[in-house]
Amino acid sequence: MIRLQHLTLQRGPQRLLEDAELTLHAGQKAGLIGANGAGKSTLFALLRGELSPDAGDCQLPADWRIAHMRQEVDDLERRAVDYVLDGDAELRRIQRELAAAESSHDGVAIARLHTELDNADGYTADARARKLLAGLGFAAEQMERRVGDFSGGWRMRLNLAQALMCPSDLLLLDEPTNHLDLDAILWLEEWLKGYPGTLLLISHDRDFLDAVVDHVAHLEQRKLTLYRGGYSAFERTRAERLAQQQQAYEKQQAQRAHMESFIRRFKAKATKARQAQSRIKALERLEELAPAHVDSPFDFRFREADRVSSPLLDLSEGRLGYGDKAVLEKVKLQLAPGARIGLLGPNGAGKSTLIKTLAGELQPLSGRLARGENLVVGYFAQHQLDALDAKASPLLHLQRIASGEREQTLRDFLGGFDFRGARCDEPVGNFSGGEKARLALALIAWGKPNLLLLDEPTNHLDLEMRLALTLALQDFEGAVLVVSHDRHLLKSTTDEFLLVADGRVQGFDGDLEDYARWLVDYRARQAPVTPAAERVDKRTQRQAAAALRQQLAPLRRQAEKLEQELGRVQEKLAALEVRLGDSALYEAARKDELRQLLSEQATLKSREGELEEAWLEALEALESLQARLEADA
Repeated sequence: MIRLQHLTLQRGPQRLLEDAELTLHAGQKAGLIGANGAGKSTLFALLRGELSPDAGDCQLPADWRIAHMRQEVDDLERRAVDYVLDGDAELRRIQRELAAAESSHDGVAIARLHTELDNADGYTADARARKLLAGLGFAAEQMERRVGDFSGGWRMRLNLAQALMCPSDLLLLDEPTNHLDLDAILWLEEWLKGYPGTLLLISHDRDFLDAVVDHVAHLEQRKLTLYRGGYSAFERTRAERLAQQQQAYEKQQAQRAHMESFIRRFKAKATKARQAQSRIKALERLEELAPAHVDSPFDFRFREADRVSSPLLDLSEGRLGYGDKAVLEKVKLQLAPGARIGLLGPNGAGKSTLIKTLAGELQPLSGRLARGENLVVGYFAQHQLDALDAKASPLLHLQRIASGEREQTLRDFLGGFDFRGARCDEPVGNFSGGEKARLALALIAWGKPNLLLLDEPTNHLDLEMRLALTLALQDFEGAVLVVSHDRHLLKSTTDEFLLVADGRVQGFDGDLEDYARWLVDYRARQAPVTPAAERVDKRTQRQAAAALRQQLAPLRRQAEKLEQELGRVQEKLAALEVRLGDSALYEAARKDELRQLLSEQATLKSREGELEEAWLEALEALESLQARLEADA
């Protein structure tokens, strides 16, 4: 298990954790959440052994193998599939030693190393690495390319695949979905659900957390609080705990009054009925959840457009793409005021191509694109963050598009995006990706758009900012067309989906669960057919491996049985030690209970020693037989 006791951790003068406590048992999957800068990544560095506690203890089993997703890439010349295989350090060691043994014609070492290779699933390693890459969106030809040929986001996918390739007892993942599209996230969810070890996950994707974790560790005010369940359960539990606070009550009532006012004004109007319905749904959840976000630093809205055209955009017979290459054919799309559309589709199918065309960054190769007279587009895409003036402050950025406004009005507006005080005047070049994204959204919100085109707007945003963006989009009266891997955002702000796939854009009659099933079928259709000769060769390999396993099976079953029993005894010992750690147990009135627990502990320790000895003997006999069988072969 992982046990943090009275832990104090600081970086420089900033104290991140103080007298913090946390216990995670083997096999648990926990999400680690908290404000940016609270110390989540620093805690990961502590668990990896890169830092030492300033006070208290951080205890992990000494034999645990730890895998983590690196943030840097150190070998640009490596082939992508080889780079992923490097994640299994033990496999690479065996392969190096086997190559040396074969060079020196050391038959005994060759036999032993082939056994080790089989035990490490080395014969299937290349196939497993390629399966990981395929799940994360890499095409077969991309797997053969050098790492340096990929962009930064795709290199992070390679680092994620490398971490998943590493056999581990503890897997530490820091924002693994940041550079993934929805397809890859759905695949990663399924992979992590089947991961047998202990998982600690930092993520700002609430649906991803709900799908994967069974506990949430909340880092707040230098303490760690463990909640049972996923993110939604955490949100409800924390809301209940904070519901009595006056500040939470006042904020909730203000939000309720705003929503009820909107519903009263627009519920009877046909043009506003859909938006009124979305407010009613949001209002139903408000009482339960609002207090959980009482301390959110974000509170903003998109300013209402001065005029509206209908339709806002009308694309017919559109042939869209780059240069002479068409990505989408015969696209027909009309965007009316109040439309709320989510774009779905596999990676590379053309979602961003469609949004760029509608935003005016690309011209249609053919077809007709008519823009409404009063159209005002608010376009968000990741490349726009790089277009921000690195030397200018958030205030100066806003002043450039709002030269006639009072400075205090602009500062108040930026405050809703958590740019306050001196932060309003600092150069953007020093900002994180999340801060740049917030500024880009602030500039769009100020511009009074009547159409929002959003391409992955939640990348780099934390959970509180994602919630604030969701509420602002629910309150937005214009049209929205969004591509996002954040399913909560899609479910909360869109009314219909368009599917972009196979060169076409068409309506998708279903929800996100239906889309996940569609993706499974789509991937099956796209899977390459294995040549017959290759299938025969693989069948021969499997038959040979099966014959070897059949001879080794009795010994292996005995070793596994002993290992399982040993694990059960160790679990009982661990639970017993937790009970013995209760200071109240040592009071005079509980001396009989203490004596019984100490007796159980002694019996279990004795049994643990017997099992360990028997298990090691079984492993030695198994290895000896494997070596003889390999030598005979």
